[in-house]
Amino acid sequence: MSYTLRKPELEDAMELAALHVACWKQAYSGLLPEGFFDAAHLQQRIGMWRRILGDPNPDFHLALACNEDGELIGFSFAAPCSKDAVDVPEGIERQLYNLYLLNDHHGSGAGQQLIDAVLGDQPAMLWVAEQNPRAIAFYKRNGFESDGQAVQDPTAPLITDVRMVRLLELA
Repeated sequence: MSYTLRKPELEDAMELAALHVACWKQAYSGLLPEGFFDAAHLQQRIGMWRRILGDPNPDFHLALACNEDGELIGFSFAAPCSKDAVDVPEGIERQLYNLYLLNDHHGSGAGQQLIDAVLGDQPAMLWVAEQNPRAIAFYKRNGFESDGQAVQDPTAPLITDVRMVRLLELA
């Protein structure tokens, strides 16, 4: 399977939102309440991606992975840590907010290219579902370690997100 990376455009918002929902369905369906993926959920994602893609903030780093037909298969998004973030380790200024890849493309190298495209070797933090060992192993290979912080989303009570940090630039 071949893929290419590209920068997203505002016109990608709908397809990106659909991909975002599809990746969540693949990764978390068994952990989310019945009816979680309703039409309102997709509309919320479309609105979110329109806001992000329409913001010219130079600190937003986004990348899309596309298959040979130009269809989206994955995406990544990194930006400065949220102003609401608490107990952010010293030296961490960036957060990986999203890195998703359709299951059929796991192991293709696209995930590695997506994380490299938006973070490079910078120190950063991210939140990952504790119930997603494949993602945790991927992030560990990229220099991230759990720092013991964990949160639960009231809309997804079966998912515990753990924070992982990469304090030093990769050598």
